[in-house]
Amino acid sequence: MSHEPHSMGDVLGELDELAANHDEVRVADVLDDFGARSFGPFIMIPAVLEITPVGGIPGVPTVLALFIALIAVQLLIGRDHVWMPQFVQRRAVGSKKLHKAVGKLKGMANFLDRHSKGRLEGLTKGTAIKLVAAVIIALCCTVPPLEFLPFASTIPMLAIAVLGLALTVRDGALLLGSLLFAGLATALGLATYFGSSGEGSAIPFL
Repeated sequence: MSHEPHSMGDVLGELDELAANHDEVRVADVLDDFGARSFGPFIMIPAVLEITPVGGIPGVPTVLALFIALIAVQLLIGRDHVWMPQFVQRRAVGSKKLHKAVGKLKGMANFLDRHSKGRLEGLTKGTAIKLVAAVIIALCCTVPPLEFLPFASTIPMLAIAVLGLALTVRDGALLLGSLLFAGLATALGLATYFGSSGEGSAIPFL
């Protein structure tokens, strides 16, 4: 039976339970468990997974960013249900890997949940949501070039994770803080990218 989580702890708890009951967890399993209206968790989950050692695997940050962008575009155009193509829903992660990733994130989840209290809920509705979606898409666009630098893509992904949490818990104050952090994350990401060598970009063809 699907239900909508109301904290990062709820999200991680549900993922841990899915891992305990399955040999592998598919995207479709998560969609069924959280419900198709839960945009926040589907933005937050891949972002927080990228913050774990999984994000160090070549190509993974870009794939996760594309997944997040797909969800954010739906939020931007005003859909009221999350849609995912079947080939995405069939993607799966091993239960042991998922359980290990969840364990590494529990400390951060407890910290963030203590500082999110459902304030200024009106800022998590209407036009503000479309602004947040646009910011998330912009942050996703910074991930592929930053992937050339070790763990640099964690900077925008952390901002996306907090924005996803703000949407999940409907905390407008956290949302405002997240948008400010997103701006700082973008500036830091660009500085990291362009300052990665003494002569400019670390990518040979730039």
